[in-house]
Amino acid sequence: MNAVSALLTPQTAATAAFVMVIGLTILGALIAVGARNIFHNVLGLCVSLFGVSGIFLFLNSPFVALMEILIYIGAICIAICFAIMLSEPMYLPPPPRNKVKVLGAAVGAGGIFAFLGLLLKKTQWIAAPERSTDYSVTTIGHYFLTNYALIFELVSLLLLVAMLGAIVTARGGRSKP
Repeated sequence: MNAVSALLTPQTAATAAFVMVIGLTILGALIAVGARNIFHNVLGLCVSLFGVSGIFLFLNSPFVALMEILIYIGAICIAICFAIMLSEPMYLPPPPRNKVKVLGAAVGAGGIFAFLGLLLKKTQWIAAPERSTDYSVTTIGHYFLTNYALIFELVSLLLLVAMLGAIVTARGGRSKP
């Protein structure tokens, strides 16, 4: 009994769990990079991100770990799966591009880039005061709803644009070869 209890110390169990989480992360990354099927690549990405959330748990950051699972696995990977299922097969020839639309997109993107460049140049950046060390869920939620409300809304707008892009891409549906 003493030999078994000497082998199963909390430190040994924590080290074994950490090695398993690292192994899961690396295995998922290898599947994400090495698989020949794009759907298997996404599943490998999900496994790897699940391992990364385990690493955040070991770093004593349960909120970030849960957000990793909720946002990256629950939203991004599922959106990629939907995009794969709804997109045209890759063996079909792509439709010809409309040059007016390409030119309009380039002018619009250049205008936004110039505006943001001017905005960055004209802004007087002030150093942030000493940062808080309290990263509890209550504090992060308070910051999201007060100081960082604009950033929170911009992230939600980015996700909305990504979903609309997936819908527009898949709008044509699959055509029969």
